[in-house]
Amino acid sequence: MNDAAPAPTPAPAPRRARVRAPELIGKGGWLNTGGKELTLADLRGKCVVVDFWTFCCINCLHVLDELRELEEKHRDTLVIVGVHSPKFVHEAEHQAVVDAVERYEVHHPVLDDPELATWKQYAVRAWPTLVVIDPEGYIVAQHAGEGHANALATLVEELEAEHEAKGTLRRGDGPYVPPEPVATDLRFPGKAVLLPSGNHLVSDTTRHQLVELAPDGESVVRRIGDGEFREPQGLALLPDGKVVVADTVNHALRTFDPETGAIERIAGTGKQWWQGSPTSGPALDVALSSPWDVAWWQGKVWIAMAGVHQLWTYDPEAGTVQVAAGTTNEGLVDGPAAEAWFAQPSGLAAAGDRLWIADSETSAVRWIDTDGVVHTAVGTGLFDFGHRDGEAGQALLQHPLGVTALPDGSVAIADTYNHALRRFDPATGEVTTLATDLREPSDAVLVGDDIVVVESARHRLTRLRLPEEAVQVESVAHRTQREATEVAPGWLRLDVVFQAPTGQKLDERYGPSTRLLVSSTPPELLLGGEGTGTDLFRELDLNPELAEGVLHVSAMAASCDDDPANEYPACHVHQQDWGVPVRLAEGGVARLPLILAGMDAQV
Repeated sequence: MNDAAPAPTPAPAPRRARVRAPELIGKGGWLNTGGKELTLADLRGKCVVVDFWTFCCINCLHVLDELRELEEKHRDTLVIVGVHSPKFVHEAEHQAVVDAVERYEVHHPVLDDPELATWKQYAVRAWPTLVVIDPEGYIVAQHAGEGHANALATLVEELEAEHEAKGTLRRGDGPYVPPEPVATDLRFPGKAVLLPSGNHLVSDTTRHQLVELAPDGESVVRRIGDGEFREPQGLALLPDGKVVVADTVNHALRTFDPETGAIERIAGTGKQWWQGSPTSGPALDVALSSPWDVAWWQGKVWIAMAGVHQLWTYDPEAGTVQVAAGTTNEGLVDGPAAEAWFAQPSGLAAAGDRLWIADSETSAVRWIDTDGVVHTAVGTGLFDFGHRDGEAGQALLQHPLGVTALPDGSVAIADTYNHALRRFDPATGEVTTLATDLREPSDAVLVGDDIVVVESARHRLTRLRLPEEAVQVESVAHRTQREATEVAPGWLRLDVVFQAPTGQKLDERYGPSTRLLVSSTPPELLLGGEGTGTDLFRELDLNPELAEGVLHVSAMAASCDDDPANEYPACHVHQQDWGVPVRLAEGGVARLPLILAGMDAQV
């Protein structure tokens, strides 16, 4: 039996800290600067937002979109600097970062930091994290997760006014230099589907269009979409001959009719889903969040909702959408659909009584059966990945984005960050490698005895003969590069730091405006303190019998404009999930601060 937990006390009131910003360093060097190496001294006089991101992370991609309006509005006073901090081994490759900067249309300087040097200097714990540096070079705020655009806009305006008055604000062009455009028929294609005509329909993601290619997979028949799509991904053929399109950055589903060329929005409002929003209802009235792939299965369109780690369904007869599986918590948990956890599901393939799922952030292949139970075929969790064949329980993938059902009941896997095509056979429980030397394969479609692979980073489709024997590869296993935090066994104080932005207050009109969910891997790491609550602090009891593990923390806070005269104030949701690797050691810290928004008063 454990001793009673000490009575929790509220976190102390924050104070404005004056912390000099560490230098920006990274072995990969700078992108989008015309070859110039930037220093903080070069940025003096500007408001600077440092965006710690990694290109596998859907939340990071959301933040890139959130920052675009701020970046444009304050172009003469604000410099956004991306610091690319990799999770996966592939993301530490410089060319992969170059590709990602173009793929996601990043229009500001980016520092490639493959060894996480700057990440460590700034004590960052999560992707994405935003750090604000004032024109004199001091850190004035830190934000983790999504939903901070309004707070950042307010803070930038305050800094502009303050430093304009002090004479320390420098207006004028920033250091961004756009790269030279490259001419190719496809640019970072995402997914493909075989049309009844024998042509291929491909989502040309970075060009925001669909492209129809002839059966040779090269000749362009037509380009589809002029302003309708934003970074489209998944495609699925419907029984009526139309194609449903995952219009990812528009947070919508659309149909394309190959016969008439008509494009129609069928689901989503165009706005991103947030915690507390409806999870079912008329399809055009319910918000979605980065739908990444779609599949026709069991009479419905199934949606890999990467942005909220769930599967949803669209019922074309009823015209409704609803959550089908997942809790929005990020991780790998099997079981009944309503209790299962996913981590950025990004690929779907229907195969009789199974719907296969590429669960990218857990480097896993999973499936859901017709009874609504979720199973894992390959993969162990958020932090283990690599390229290892053999028995599925010990096999490893690296951020797969696509799955394709094969005629023999097995499934081909677009093992994206391993640049390989893999195969899992349920009959034998074995994982093999079908092809290597691809470049970020993101999908594949069967064409007769061949398989056509979407080589996203080579901007093309590649036709392969399905091999009778698998390729032999040397086994490699990896774990995330992030260092574990040393914590003392026993009681650990968890503080999620949140300060409402200037001019806002916590929205408590309908009850508590904050939520905190804590769990662990393995579950026995926590002897106490797991579960959901409304306080942004928690006393955790760590099992001294374990040497290490991961704390999973999900926090949400809602704030509204503090104007008593406004009956309907604008409200903003701030949310973030952390996976914090911890190592239990005598002398380790007894307090773990995680910054959602603001500055930690106890530093």
